[in-house]
Amino acid sequence: MHVHRHAEGVGAILIVVVVCLIGWQMFVYWDKFNHEEENQRKEASLTATQLQNLPGLPPNLDQSLHTAQSQGEKALGTWLKNYGSMVQDPRKAWIELDYCVALARENPSEARRVFAEVKARTRPSSPVWPRVKALEKTYK
Repeated sequence: MHVHRHAEGVGAILIVVVVCLIGWQMFVYWDKFNHEEENQRKEASLTATQLQNLPGLPPNLDQSLHTAQSQGEKALGTWLKNYGSMVQDPRKAWIELDYCVALARENPSEARRVFAEVKARTRPSSPVWPRVKALEKTYK
């Protein structure tokens, strides 16, 4: 009888240890997944910030660009007409793609025209190329 109780106690301890190990493994997996998701969000945010700050925009035009962007597609279009010749790629291409996206509902033919210009001068080595490819189906 005493041996039987001892075996039951060892079996119960073994079950508790196995349950704890499984719980620990689940926690480690969840923690890894949670950090991966957080890192991907941070990386995407950093990439978007870097792409918004591509070279080619003279510093004295930065504030007027932000103002135009906040006022909508008409203001951005006017800004591009007034200052576009002073901006260089890849930043100019990025701004024009923003303009295409903003203009798509109001004037799809103009959005397609601007997109075609951007696509024609953007090379696959450009940091803007992935966005061109992503928008390509929309503006065909």
